[in-house]
Amino acid sequence: MGDASAKGLLPMKQFMDKDFLLNNDAAKTLFHDYADKMPIFDWHCHLSPKEIYENKQPEDIAFLWLAGDHYKWRAMRGFGINEKYITGDASGYEKFKAWATVMPYLIGNPLYHWTHLELQRYFDIYEPLSEKSADRIWTAANDKIASGGFTPRELIVNSNVSHLCTTDDSADTLEYHDLLKNDDSFKCKVLPAFRPDKALYIDQPTFIPWLKSLEEVSGVKINSYKELTDVLLTRIDLFEKMGCRASDHAFTYVPYNRATPDELEAIFKKALAGEELTVADNDKWRTELFRFFAKEYAKRGWGCEIHIGAMRNNNARMFKSIGPDTGFDSIDDREIAFSLSRMLDSLDAEGALPKTVLFTLNPKDNYVLGSMLGNFQSDEAASKIQFGSAWWFNDNLDGMREQLKALGNLGVLGKFVGMITDSRSFLSYPRHEYFRRILCGMVGDMVDGGLYPDSDMELLGSIMQDVAYNNAIKYFGV
Repeated sequence: MGDASAKGLLPMKQFMDKDFLLNNDAAKTLFHDYADKMPIFDWHCHLSPKEIYENKQPEDIAFLWLAGDHYKWRAMRGFGINEKYITGDASGYEKFKAWATVMPYLIGNPLYHWTHLELQRYFDIYEPLSEKSADRIWTAANDKIASGGFTPRELIVNSNVSHLCTTDDSADTLEYHDLLKNDDSFKCKVLPAFRPDKALYIDQPTFIPWLKSLEEVSGVKINSYKELTDVLLTRIDLFEKMGCRASDHAFTYVPYNRATPDELEAIFKKALAGEELTVADNDKWRTELFRFFAKEYAKRGWGCEIHIGAMRNNNARMFKSIGPDTGFDSIDDREIAFSLSRMLDSLDAEGALPKTVLFTLNPKDNYVLGSMLGNFQSDEAASKIQFGSAWWFNDNLDGMREQLKALGNLGVLGKFVGMITDSRSFLSYPRHEYFRRILCGMVGDMVDGGLYPDSDMELLGSIMQDVAYNNAIKYFGV
């Protein structure tokens, strides 16, 4: 019968063209006329404020793409690439060539789409990346970088980012945030987000070194739990002064095991003495210290992000060799509902529950969190308790659609605070475009299928704009 598309009987679908992921007129209208026009508020990322302030020209595309990107590193290991070309001492060109070799095999992986969106948006390169095209793309991309426009600040501005929140340890000096705050030449607002995980994880080897850093930055010797919380309160005040509107907490599971002040003092003393802490000790410490933090966030109107379900540093051999955050984390699978409910309820009962964004790394818990939202809403904010966007291993076509479907089924999708990059890369902003296309495609399919009316596309378009940007601006109060 031959190839019907070649004979002109069927339209040819172009690879990642302007209507990528938009399969009907409603979806195209919602994206092109509404969502795509909105700025970006990246309220959870891991960009370096130091790198933003110093604003150095990148070396080449390998530096922009492969330095520190454990998403790509995992894919390269899965392909069988030698570690020399991932985190080792190979040249930038050799690492880029290795990545290009892997690319055609990433069928269904979001890295395939992200990589090509970045090539299109930042480099005007529309050729698919492969071993065959690697040299041409290496040369064209590096020529583009050399011509200018690729410093961190230029990439942020050219990506239409109005605000971003970095992730900053509670003992951070915030010196670069202070410098950026007073730099009128850079219009994007770079805000700190308060991340006190090292305080909460008293059982980890990082606790004592972190405590010494906190003493150095505060000028206070800390000998008790009470002194610790007093110093942490001064840190929260400093973050507030620097414009902080969000905190960030990572839990494998949210604990709930109440403790008295005397018990907390005893746990602190055990940790200082190097004694082994029990599971109950750790849960009590994390429960009460988190409740302390949450009450302070509520007073200030901050949003509290809770990321649940990561099992970290699974490969002891590679952890010893190259350290944490290098691509050896995965999804935990324990039950989370009861203790999370008790934690939120304990704060709500005291009128001290902050605006809270619940993220799950395990998609089995989409409906657990989606249903948890309705237990603790109030008129303090629209959708005060939020179901955070599909995160990390769920940050893909299926994961985003499933998170949006769960939220749509159980909550108020139109008040969703939308997408984050959760990234260390200054080239990651097309992920917001990816999300917006998926959102508009899904809603467009509802309109096309008669599940939502097309009688007021202007209203529906404004809702897409809200999810893309406006809701987060209002929610975090920036």
